[in-house]
Amino acid sequence: MEYKNPEIPEGINTSTQHPLKDFFLLSAGILGGITVCAFLLGLFAEHLALHVPFSLEQEIMTKIEIEDGVNNHPEIQDYLEQLTSELLPHMDLPEEITVNVNYIDEPVENAFATLGGHISIYRGLIDLLPNENALAMVLAHEIAHVKHRDPIVALGRGVVVGLFLSAIAGISTDNIVGNVISDTGTLTILGFNRKQEHDADVAALEALANHYGHIAGADALFKALLTLEDEFGLHTAEFFSTHPLSEDRITNIHDMAKQNNWPLTGKIKMFPAFITPESNEAN
Repeated sequence: MEYKNPEIPEGINTSTQHPLKDFFLLSAGILGGITVCAFLLGLFAEHLALHVPFSLEQEIMTKIEIEDGVNNHPEIQDYLEQLTSELLPHMDLPEEITVNVNYIDEPVENAFATLGGHISIYRGLIDLLPNENALAMVLAHEIAHVKHRDPIVALGRGVVVGLFLSAIAGISTDNIVGNVISDTGTLTILGFNRKQEHDADVAALEALANHYGHIAGADALFKALLTLEDEFGLHTAEFFSTHPLSEDRITNIHDMAKQNNWPLTGKIKMFPAFITPESNEAN
């Protein structure tokens, strides 16, 4: 048989597609896969974080300096501690969980719960509140986050996803966890999802109903913040950044009251004189 070397047709190895198209398709596929994996890891981390001993949260917080203003206003600190101690019996916390409230003398409209049962509340937020019942709603809401282990769930999600993305990017992961837990800023803006916020509201309302016999004043904070929003045309309060807020949330509070037969009216307990905005400014 005679061998012949046939002539190769012109263009047989040439693609009709632009080479960048394949590159972008491949890149999109890789990014999509990484996104899905990060999402799944985040969900896994949330469930795993619930099994982290509360004592570990407390240990982490011993290494972090918490801002406070106790020395400047010991009477306000004592008042917050007393009100917290009155609410705790109605919160049904597990025996191993403890709560520490911290007053911060700064004009910031915020309050937050973080690891180890630490709750901080700023003067700016207290100045927005008309009475103790409204303050009790804030405190009970933050205590509920501690009870539900929301801070460690939020932090655990961030750490696990951070480790995964760092590994993918080829970045050293040795200090990822250490950097996260040592960043006080991160611990003060832990984000909670809608369900966590809703569950915290329910637990707080139940505590108020048991403590006062009604939930009057529970929506005062949200009304005050909405007034600020309307007045300035934007989200001026720091509370907005860590706590989703809308008119629907006020409606939900009223709906939950009806569903659970919690009275919406009742005797309101006013603040002691030393906690008024005027007295804070004088100091």
